[in-house]
This record gives sequence, C-alpha cells and structure tokens, in this order.
Amino acid sequence: MQIFPAIDLRGGQVVRLYQGDYDQEAVYGQDPCAYAREFISAGASFLHVVDLDGARDGAPVNFESISAIVKQGGLFIEVGGGIRTEKRIAQYLELGAGRCILGTIAVRDFDFTARMAKKYGERIAVGVDARDGCVAVNGWKELSKENGVDFCRRLRDAGVKAVIYTDISRDGAGQGTNLELYRELTAIEDLEITASGGICSMEELRELDRMGIPAAILGKSLYDGLLDLKTVIQEVGAC
Repeated sequence: MQIFPAIDLRGGQVVRLYQGDYDQEAVYGQDPCAYAREFISAGASFLHVVDLDGARDGAPVNFESISAIVKQGGLFIEVGGGIRTEKRIAQYLELGAGRCILGTIAVRDFDFTARMAKKYGERIAVGVDARDGCVAVNGWKELSKENGVDFCRRLRDAGVKAVIYTDISRDGAGQGTNLELYRELTAIEDLEITASGGICSMEELRELDRMGIPAAILGKSLYDGLLDLKTVIQEVGAC
C-alpha cells in the first residue's frame, strides 16, 4: 500500500480542519518544507498536498509553499486544491508534481475532467469528498446532488484512473475511517481508490490493505501521534 502523509496548507501554514470546517482549524506549523523533510526521514516516498485556500476560493493561494516543497525533491507529490483549468494542471506538472487532483471542477465540468484524464492519464486523479453520501464542492462548503459512489463509476467510465475518496464526517474526527464504504468502492473495477479521512489505527490500515485499497492518506493521526509514519511504512507501506 502506498502511504501518503498529508500537508494541508492555509495561509502558508500547515493545518488540519475538523470535518472540513474552515472555522475549526488546528495549526501545526509554519514551515511546510520541514514537515516534508521529516516525512522523508521516516521513509516516505509519497506526499499529499492540498491548498485549502485554493479549494475554497479557486485560486492557487499557496503556490509558493507548494513550489518549495516540490523543489526539495525526494517525494512523489500529488497536489490538489483549486485546480480548475488546464493551465493550472500544466503549471503544477511542469513544476515537478507527480499528479494533480481535480475536485470541484470534476462536478462542475465533467467533460473537462474527462478530457484531462484522457490527455494526462495517470497524472490526473479526482478527489471525491462526500458528506451524507453526496459529493461536496468548493472546499467542502457546498453539497452537490452527485452520489459519491455513483460518481466514482461515472469517472471510471470517463477514463479516470484514480480517485481519492474522503468521507468528510470522518476527516479529522479521530473516530476511524469508513471501512464499509471502501469495501463498496473496491467493487468498482479498473479504478484505483485512495482511502482518506479518519484513519487512526494500524488495524484499519491492515484491513484496507487486505481489501485491496492501493493507497491511503494520513493526516491528523500523524500530527497528533496516533500513528508513527516510520512504523506504518515498515508494516504496510510499498515503494
């Protein structure tokens, strides 16, 4: 299983939100690059970076911070948050990011997403963030009418290869992840699912691995010390 430690950025700071609520923010540090270096020291090969300001506002507010992380090297980095044009995709890929994550635009302009998936292949992923089963957009502040699991099937049929699926109710809550949801998602053939949101124990990671989930994102559980990244990588990680 590929393990992606997460760096969420707001105003250049490393933060975590509780269930996607911008009013419930915990600040963990002022230096995102230092966190990336710590993750590398623990054995990480992958990193998940989100521009939270960009996700909400549709603009690359934390581009300079992300650029600095990418330029350090040593990690395959997937970047998300406010990526809604091909120009922005090209900018991040040319910078050296390994993959761009489309979120709001995947709901708002499905045809665009299909075109980008066809053009860029595995360098495009879609972030499906759901609350009460429906996909949320604009930094999780609005709910669409799209059913999350059905939307994943539509994405697969349109040529999307990878989906990062977050159950918002579990994100940052420390209550564990939604294993039944991921078990349902693994039934969608030819779609790689990354589990995100609420993972806080080794047993959950082992169960996700057993059911065939190829990747997982870890955030608050690392920052609060519930999981040790080096141990996670040694026990369930893959290069």
